[in-house]
Amino acid sequence: MRKLVNSTYITLDGVIENPMWTMPYFDADFAAAQTEAADALLMGRATYDGFAAVWPTMDESDPTTGAAYFNSVKKYVASTTLTDPAWNNTEVLQGDLVEAVKALKATEGGNILQYGFGTVTTALIEAGLVDEVHFWIHPVFEGTDSVSAPLKDFKATFELIDTKVNPTGLIIASYRPKAAE
Repeated sequence: MRKLVNSTYITLDGVIENPMWTMPYFDADFAAAQTEAADALLMGRATYDGFAAVWPTMDESDPTTGAAYFNSVKKYVASTTLTDPAWNNTEVLQGDLVEAVKALKATEGGNILQYGFGTVTTALIEAGLVDEVHFWIHPVFEGTDSVSAPLKDFKATFELIDTKVNPTGLIIASYRPKAAE
């Protein structure tokens, strides 16, 4: 069975919506390891819209951009409103999200990588379908609404499986959801 791995950038004050502050703290080796292990991406509609606006415009001949990977990898979007995705190799998941992801995980292949943390991720964690979460904790305060606002009713417990500390101050804390006791 394939693993579903969530990778989320987050500030010290819990902001996940604005990845622009990540670049001085980016860990290219960790990012490459994540994408090398994954042959599919899973996105909610907001993440899809953000990625589809940027990645197709990037230079695929420059290996440092990651554009060749993101533009060619199989992409699955959880959306009830997207019907005809323009970004190549993109499929909109049909029907029940949990059932669609269960079926996807049951197929042969590498990891399924998901970026961002919102309603899609919370539904999949609650259904026991997320295998790992990598929080890229950035040493900055964004000074805006935190992640706790959209997730105020979400509760989950995780166990730490790995920690990587980057000399820039970035900490990548990897967890797996802990079974309810």
